[in-house]
Amino acid sequence: MSQLNTVWNPMTLPSDDNVADNNYSFCIDLTQPWFMSKGAMIAYYGQMQFTSLQQGLQGQLLQMVAQQFSAPLYLGDYVVAEGQGKLIIGDRGYDINAYDLEDGNLTIRASNLLAFQPDLSLNQSIVPGFLTLIGTGKFLASSNGPVMFVEPPVRVDPEALVGWSDCPSPSHHYDQAWVNSFIAAAGQRFGISSGEERQFDFTGAGTVLVQSSEKVRDDSSVLRTIQGQLPGLSVPGLQQINQQITQQLTQHQG
Repeated sequence: MSQLNTVWNPMTLPSDDNVADNNYSFCIDLTQPWFMSKGAMIAYYGQMQFTSLQQGLQGQLLQMVAQQFSAPLYLGDYVVAEGQGKLIIGDRGYDINAYDLEDGNLTIRASNLLAFQPDLSLNQSIVPGFLTLIGTGKFLASSNGPVMFVEPPVRVDPEALVGWSDCPSPSHHYDQAWVNSFIAAAGQRFGISSGEERQFDFTGAGTVLVQSSEKVRDDSSVLRTIQGQLPGLSVPGLQQINQQITQQLTQHQG
């Protein structure tokens, strides 16, 4: 029987590693609490419970979340997995990889962050749709295809970007032809269709994580970041955003 057809059990499943010959599932040997994305659990052996960060937190669990989870806009996206046993997680057929941080920091697209140990603290990045992990510990991330590690200086398609470690936040770089057409259109062309027109520009030292496709899992993280900023906007600011949204919808429907 091949590995692909193996019938697994608690004794044969790996410990804190991908299931053999399967990049799409990962087995956590659960001995301590983990923060985990809602919906990531696909099976488990042992005794476990999964507690939403928005309800049911008490005692040490509440203290742990208060200390380590400093991303209030994302509280509804995660649970705490507690107990003992083998926890198998997946993400709709996306590749899953484990990464180890050692007294470092890594900023990752929120939709790619699947799970992390509570030794790491989570913060909202100043870049919309991204989160920053700080400290020492293990985390799991999904990606649409294998992940490549590249050194700055480099420009990356925004949709291919998974995250970056130990280097400054990127700046936007726009293709000269796109800028010229934008100016020629008197600011009426807001649509950007691909990474050939707009890129993230990384400089300095560090590592950039790039997935081998240009498909973002979803844009709900960016949407939530925008929604979180709306209460602080003035009426003219809200009206301007409304105009841009109307224009974007018209372009997509056309």
